[in-house]
Amino acid sequence: MKQVVTFGEIMMRLSPPQCQRLSQAASLDVTYGGGDANVAAGLAYLGVPAAHAGCFPDNAVGRAAAQHFQHHGVDMQHCVFRGHRLGLYFLEVGASLRASRIVYDRYDSAFANLQPEWFNWDAVFQNAQWLHWTGITPAISATAAQATREAIAAARRRGLTVSADVNYRRNLWQYGQRAQDVMPELVAGCDLVVCTEGDAEDLFGIRPEAGADNSFVSVSRQLMARFPQIKQVIATRRSTQSASHERIRGLAYSGGEYFETEDFDINPVVDRIGGGDSFISGFIYGQLTYPTVPQALTFATAASALKHTIPGDINLVSAAEVEHIVAGNTTGRLLR
Repeated sequence: MKQVVTFGEIMMRLSPPQCQRLSQAASLDVTYGGGDANVAAGLAYLGVPAAHAGCFPDNAVGRAAAQHFQHHGVDMQHCVFRGHRLGLYFLEVGASLRASRIVYDRYDSAFANLQPEWFNWDAVFQNAQWLHWTGITPAISATAAQATREAIAAARRRGLTVSADVNYRRNLWQYGQRAQDVMPELVAGCDLVVCTEGDAEDLFGIRPEAGADNSFVSVSRQLMARFPQIKQVIATRRSTQSASHERIRGLAYSGGEYFETEDFDINPVVDRIGGGDSFISGFIYGQLTYPTVPQALTFATAASALKHTIPGDINLVSAAEVEHIVAGNTTGRLLR
């Protein structure tokens, strides 16, 4: 099987232990994550060959971040080591009534300062079948946006499937270009997008049509009409009961049909970071494995639900574990 390639920034994640506030912490737990790379690692655990392209500082911290994903089965040979700084984010894990909170410290990172010519996309895609990126990557800098543009163009030339989680983060777009001006060209090169109704309105000015019975279907149809390359739109619908209790379901519009899963109830939530990344890695796996969209969507939603039970950014689960949940085994009985 050929590789799924992802492109984006990886950051160090620092969290106070045992749901402490930052003001209480005498120590911080360290791990690494990034929306695109989390997808690659999730796929590697599901048995799909995965590679990541990115830029790290040329120092011990940058090497540690890359080695973290290499340890989890991701091919990191196409990563570049230049620059001096790895982006950071600080996560306070919430509980019950107190929401989790993230503070970013990623300004002037090595990835933000990358140059597009550092990546030979034809070489990166030599053994690839799929490119996945997120809307965070072109938001970081003008050069990151240009590299994303070139990656998509090279993927299209080579006949790869291209997917994106549009993931609009308003506060990231600080370098003088608007997401609304950059993202349409990039999304036009995608076969599959993860896009909620809110992101569709914020990025593309697309709103549900008046009187629409299903807002997701209405928005999906309009996205496909504007961007004819798109064949599938997927998303999750999240019902937050508290910081410790979530319900999620998967949505898909594909081939003129709408699909929706049952709710997956997650209580308690251990760590919701990476839940969306686990959804798309599960859906990619499902598209490569199952004959129908409903099967892929159910697998993806179950994979996302399982990620909420695992600390860290990466979904450390096998396909068999996800299939166990899909089969209705959700009581958490001891497996021997």
